[in-house]
Amino acid sequence: MKQVCSMMAGVVIEILVKPGDQVSEGTDVAILESMKMQLPVASSESGKVEEIKVTGGDFVNEGDLIITLS
Repeated sequence: MKQVCSMMAGVVIEILVKPGDQVSEGTDVAILESMKMQLPVASSESGKVEEIKVTGGDFVNEGDLIITLS
């Protein structure tokens, strides 16, 4: 199972994909807010979105799992 993880600590502002969506490497899948900046989280691999592990408003730390891909 492929994973998309947070690259920094912050609050999840928006999830840009839904289960079943096909994403390519580099596709933005979520938006995090950290230190008053909004930063996109890009997929590091291509695949189909299997499960979204966070919701808007959740706090994530660096390395936390956000989305699983198949």
